[in-house]
Amino acid sequence: MPAKPPSGGSRAAPSAGNKTTPTDASRIQSTQAKTGADTGKGSFPARAQAAASRNTGAGKTSKAAK
Repeated sequence: MPAKPPSGGSRAAPSAGNKTTPTDASRIQSTQAKTGADTGKGSFPARAQAAASRNTGAGKTSKAAK
């Protein structure tokens, strides 16, 4: 009998293909706002937006540009 692949679970480490994009963050924030859910600091939409920003390298500066 073949071995069963391990389940990812809800806390599986993200792979390169699972990073949050700005489009994802926008969709999450919009959906939460439409349902009246909290979208303020520390909320899921805010954390998604922060992750998208980190994933796109927003705010990074090059050390070569002096």
